Amino acid sequence: MRLKSESFGNGAVIPGEFCFAVIAPKSHTAPGKNRNPHLAWSDAPAGAKSFALICHDPDVPSRFDEANKEGRKIPASLPRVNFYHWLLWDIPASTREIAAGSQSDGITPHGKNGPEAPGGMRHGINNYSGREKKHYGYDGPCPPWNDSIIHHYHFTIYALDVERLDVKGEPTAENVKAALKGHVLGEASVMGTYSLNPAVSG
Repeated sequence: MRLKSESFGNGAVIPGEFCFAVIAPKSHTAPGKNRNPHLAWSDAPAGAKSFALICHDPDVPSRFDEANKEGRKIPASLPRVNFYHWLLWDIPASTREIAAGSQSDGITPHGKNGPEAPGGMRHGINNYSGREKKHYGYDGPCPPWNDSIIHHYHFTIYALDVERLDVKGEPTAENVKAALKGHVLGEASVMGTYSLNPAVSG
C-alpha cells in the first residue's frame, strides 16, 4: 500500500492550516484552523473490505510540569509517549481518499461529538479529551511551545478484512488498536513534522 498527502510531503512540516495551534510572536501560540489534512492511498490488497486510519505523535513529553512555562525548556532527554490525534474506521472499501477539511474544519469548543463521522464512518476518542468531555475525531498538532525537539506525526492507513470494526468498550486508541489485531491485510504511513518553538527548525 501507499499513502500520500497533498497537504504536506512525507517528512515535511505540516502547514498551520492543519494544526490546532500556530506560532504567535507575542503570546507564543494562537488557534490554528484545525482542518484535517488530505490523505489518499493506493495499491490496497485484494480482499480489503474497509479501512481504518490512526494519527499519532510519539514525541509527547511523559510529564507536563514544565510544559508551556516561561523561562523553562522541556529537555530532549525527557522520556516520550504516544499522543493520538485521530482515530477513524469503517472507511468504505471503495474509498481511496479523505479530502482536506472533510472530517474537521475548525476548533470545536470542548471537542467534537462522536463516534458518528461523515460518510457512515466512525471516529474514536483522541487524547485531547478531558475528564468531563470526550473529544472525538481529528484535532491537529499542538506540541508544547517550549519543547526542545520537533514532533513527528504519523498517519497510518490500514486495509481490513472486515466491513465493520468491532471496537469493544470506549473507542480509545488502545481499544481500536486491539480491535485491529487479526484483521489487517496491509498498511501504509506518511509522516509530517511540527513545532511551536521558533528555535526548533523543521
